[in-house]
Amino acid sequence: MSEWLVLSIAMAAACTVVLTIVVINHRRVGDDDDPSETPDVIEYMTMMIGVVYAIVLGLAIAGVWEARSAAQETVRHEAQALHEVETRVEVWPADVRERIRADVDAYVSHVVDTEWQVMSERGELTEKGTELLEKVRRGVSDYRPTDDHQGEAYQPLVDQVAAADDARNARGQSAGATMPGVVWFGLIVGALITVGMIFTLQIRRTFNELLLAGVFSALIAFLLFLIWDFDAPFGRGVSATTTPFVALFPHLTG
Repeated sequence: MSEWLVLSIAMAAACTVVLTIVVINHRRVGDDDDPSETPDVIEYMTMMIGVVYAIVLGLAIAGVWEARSAAQETVRHEAQALHEVETRVEVWPADVRERIRADVDAYVSHVVDTEWQVMSERGELTEKGTELLEKVRRGVSDYRPTDDHQGEAYQPLVDQVAAADDARNARGQSAGATMPGVVWFGLIVGALITVGMIFTLQIRRTFNELLLAGVFSALIAFLLFLIWDFDAPFGRGVSATTTPFVALFPHLTG
């Protein structure tokens, strides 16, 4: 069953139950009932809707910010692992060392100059990047150490390449939007309901009331924009950056 169908059924069922109880309760009220003695239901409902929607907005902002931070940390792990490969390979023969470093540099240059733009526009990694990292892996794993000193560096180098590959895969998985469509549906509908409840309070055309209504609506719009901006960790304004690669490989970006 589609999640949208489940959502529609749940919302319709909730509304039906509440309205049915209200109608039944209203029929049981006697003629001598004085509604002026009870609290203003409209104001109470408006307040509760605002509180619930504020909690939902807060959770949504926290979720997309956490996803953005995790994406940036993934980039840092990838860059650090590749930097360790370039550093630890120092004990290997010069020709092997230079070949592996050249492969690492080629991969980093491709990520910074080409792959990052592809992730931003299409939310996916490039096949060229996968091929370049595989070349680094083969360059490390195919070498056979000739002494104990070189042998001690072999397994850590293999592990660092594996760590870079794992971080790259994680980067690819978080390249697209992270917020499900059903959540966006709830956020937008909630915004319309929350702002729409203003009109149930008999707002007047005084300057202060109009100013507060306008500021409140603008705040809701800003928070929704903030969530949208954070939603794609590599694709929009406040996104993860290539700073770890630039900092650890300055000779490629300087």
